[in-house]
Amino acid sequence: MAKTYYDHDADLTLIQAKKVAIIGYGSQGHAHSLNLKDSGVQVKVGLAANSKSIAKAQKAGLEVDTVPAVTKWADVVMVLVPDQTAAKLYADEIAPNLSASKLLLFAHGFNIHFKTITPAAGIDVGMAAPKAPGHRVREVFTEGGGVPGLIAVHQDATGKAHSLTLSYLKGIGCTRAGVLETTFKEETETDLFGEQAVLCGGVSALIKAGYETLVEAGYQEESAYFEVLHELKLIVDLIYRGGLAYMRYSISDTAEWGDYVSGPRVINDESKKAMKAILKEIQDGSFAKRFLADQNSGRKEFLAFREAEAKHPVEIVGKKLRASMPFLDPVTVEEVAKTR
Repeated sequence: MAKTYYDHDADLTLIQAKKVAIIGYGSQGHAHSLNLKDSGVQVKVGLAANSKSIAKAQKAGLEVDTVPAVTKWADVVMVLVPDQTAAKLYADEIAPNLSASKLLLFAHGFNIHFKTITPAAGIDVGMAAPKAPGHRVREVFTEGGGVPGLIAVHQDATGKAHSLTLSYLKGIGCTRAGVLETTFKEETETDLFGEQAVLCGGVSALIKAGYETLVEAGYQEESAYFEVLHELKLIVDLIYRGGLAYMRYSISDTAEWGDYVSGPRVINDESKKAMKAILKEIQDGSFAKRFLADQNSGRKEFLAFREAEAKHPVEIVGKKLRASMPFLDPVTVEEVAKTR
């Protein structure tokens, strides 16, 4: 069983006594910065001089400076930039300004685990990883709660890395819900696997296959969309609250029977073989190598995937249907991109 820490296990005064630099002001960056500030921590945000996020951070009442400047100023440096850009940013602007005994933090183990970033021996290296998107980290915190989190220590030069990382997690609200002890290896590999095999890749492929099956059988596109995508939220919400058992308790007997007799025909031993192959590619580094190679050479494959997926019929039909349901507060990628 994983060891779990709560508020009474963490000393908030440890992080309150430190100067904290948050590198990046995206989904996680804004949440960490604001939650720490509300917890009485001295925070500065590190951004490029031409970043569009400078005005947003300043409007939220945060101090902003360049990445080298805040890294040099801080006692604790949290790196919250995309995996594919972190290594270069670290080498060029963070590492030259890190001194011994500082704590370098990450919210995902990718770059440390795959050794694209190798901190100097005298620096503490830890992980403070909320298990939720940044907007939820912030929303739940302002409501008085917190999202679960993970803690790991990769390098402990001072002997204080764990206690200070745990204090940081208390500052962003995670110890209110519980913080699980893990390692950089476990977090990285399970996170990538979950995204690829189930949460993003698996669900996306399942939705498209279900939609195509119904439409190819002659059913209306709108009916297919509602059955395999729109209603997914209802099922996920039930599972989120009470697991598979509560979901099955809440649906009809017909649906529950279909779950038992048909689910294993879709996700079966062949599916598990594919999942094991995916996990092996994550573990041996081949997934990371392919991803970084594409990202560092113009993102051609990545952008081709994105363009093709945007043209799938379930996306086209869904956009029209969501536009007719304003109570869903629908969004489009185009609208969101304009605000970034």
